[in-house]
Amino acid sequence: MANNNNQRKTPRFNILWMYGLILLFLLSAFWFNQDDTSSQKVAWTKFESIVMQGGVESITVYSNKDMAEAVMDEKLAKQVAKDLPKEPAAFGASSNVLVTRVSTQIPSSEKFEDNVNAWREKGVFKGTVEYKQANDYSMLFWSFGPIVVLVLLWYFMFRRMGGAGGGGGIFSVGKSKARLFDKDNANKVTFQDVAGLAEAKVEIAEIVDFLKNPKHYTELGGKIPKGALLVGPPGTGKTLLAKAVAGEADVPFFSMSGSDFVEMFVGVGASRVRDLFQQAKEKAPCIVFIDEIDAVGRARGNKANLGGNDERENTLNQLLTEMDGFGSNSGVIILAATNRADILDKALLRAGRFDRQIYVELPELSDRKEIFQVHLRNVKTDGSVDLDLLSRQTPGFSGADIANVCNEAALIAARRKKQAVQRQDFMDAIDRIVGGLEKRSKVITEEERRSIAVHEAGHATVSWHLRYADPLIKVTIVPRGKALGAAWYLPEERQIEPKQALLDKICSLMAGRVAEDMFLGFIDTGALNDLERATKIAYAMVTYYGMSDKLPNISYYDTSGEAYGFTKPYSEDRAQTIDQEVQAIIDGQYERARQILTQYQAGHHQLADLLQQREVIYTEDAEHIFGPRQWKSRTEEIIKDGDKEQQGNVTVTPPPFEQDNDN
Repeated sequence: MANNNNQRKTPRFNILWMYGLILLFLLSAFWFNQDDTSSQKVAWTKFESIVMQGGVESITVYSNKDMAEAVMDEKLAKQVAKDLPKEPAAFGASSNVLVTRVSTQIPSSEKFEDNVNAWREKGVFKGTVEYKQANDYSMLFWSFGPIVVLVLLWYFMFRRMGGAGGGGGIFSVGKSKARLFDKDNANKVTFQDVAGLAEAKVEIAEIVDFLKNPKHYTELGGKIPKGALLVGPPGTGKTLLAKAVAGEADVPFFSMSGSDFVEMFVGVGASRVRDLFQQAKEKAPCIVFIDEIDAVGRARGNKANLGGNDERENTLNQLLTEMDGFGSNSGVIILAATNRADILDKALLRAGRFDRQIYVELPELSDRKEIFQVHLRNVKTDGSVDLDLLSRQTPGFSGADIANVCNEAALIAARRKKQAVQRQDFMDAIDRIVGGLEKRSKVITEEERRSIAVHEAGHATVSWHLRYADPLIKVTIVPRGKALGAAWYLPEERQIEPKQALLDKICSLMAGRVAEDMFLGFIDTGALNDLERATKIAYAMVTYYGMSDKLPNISYYDTSGEAYGFTKPYSEDRAQTIDQEVQAIIDGQYERARQILTQYQAGHHQLADLLQQREVIYTEDAEHIFGPRQWKSRTEEIIKDGDKEQQGNVTVTPPPFEQDNDN
């Protein structure tokens, strides 16, 4: 303990110290210039006439500079001040300071001594004469001090900017900032830590095997791929998969972000690319991973740079050259990750650079179960948690979303002082993540509550009687997030959507507005989100999927990602036809929802009253009023069976997925 107490922490350099030194320098300049006395240089004849007037107290002779300085008394100084010309005050000095010293240039010290003796004989000078050597250090300091301070300031600034990548000062600005991982790395991630992504792991594991056993492939004339691009939505595990490659491979692994190439200085990005590949060649065979490569790999020439030098394009050009140029990069495999493959330059995606594109999609049902198993390793749960049920209730969730659900459930259980995380905690966690936090303190009038209840009951009633409508899970009028009310559904995981499924979805979205018009006699702004989603679906049916009666089998969707320029790919007459077709689809589904609500009007009123009374209703409540749903999915049956096993006589909150946010 004594040694620890005696240890002194070395203070770390802070750039603010340089600003403090500059401020101290300026303050010292003010201090030295603020003097009660002042000296003025005059000609020899004027100097001699001042001495002849009497009143000079002392004279100092600087022999090495051949200069003499006389100190006058106050009476003589006031008299001389009338004859001396007014000069501007020195920096930091007052203009009202009385000049009590005058100086002049003398031929030599010996000749000046004769003048002093003559003044003594005449009785005009009775003071002392002192001979000194003038000190030039102060003049050197004031002359070169500011230059030295500026040089030091620039030195430390460049060292901070360039030294962040491993030292070297200004000379390390062009050095690569890539991190090197090897097989002895402590925080190692392997393929066992990556749940799901079975197909992606097969392809990425094959690349690792290329480096471990190259002869097995080259004996048949094959060549090792030069690069692989991981493409997928955010949170699907692209970076985690690359970390697993670093953990599995017995070769050096360089990791770098695409933004690390970008710098304020021109040419730094290209220099860092060259340095990165130079290091990789020295340690070949090895793997280089560039995360978020779209930071430097965007398509060139999309926007004019007004004649300037585009640093990003220079970096991309150097990257293209290094990946497949005249140089040889044998044994170096490039891995990159992005969720914007559509904006990457075509030259970067061609064969010979990124030979493979590995798609990392959102996890399927079995993948989600594996992901839950990985993230629940360190979470204490009880027997009520069913992984099969959780995986089926989280369609569309990425790996990052599932990790957030597990963490949020643990926090909710800890907040409730529980000994283990239970199923209800997971349900509440999903509610919190998807819908937001409940806001029961928000003031809502009875008229608004009735309007919200009628609106949400309209959604529930119509969706219950549509074949392709998503199964209803929960309806609430409790404000949550930005929504005053919400209806949660469990969408089926379909690979393709039939036309009738899209029409059913529009019909269920319009049901809230129809219910307001039919049963309240007025409409309000609560259907904003419904109208927005319905309009987007209708426009997609007409312009993308060719599901229009007047415009069949025509799609204006551009999968290449290239813009059409300043003109639309269709005429103004065609645009008017598109608008008419979209309006016809919306109007048709609006009337269809009106017919369904007219047929089941009594059930709608019961559902709205129950919703207004209890604020939350579930699938069982709708089934009690309308009877069993005619079209049931396998997922819906599993959820219902799971609810019965866990609930007993208590209704448990199911999870929200596809929301109907009504503001």
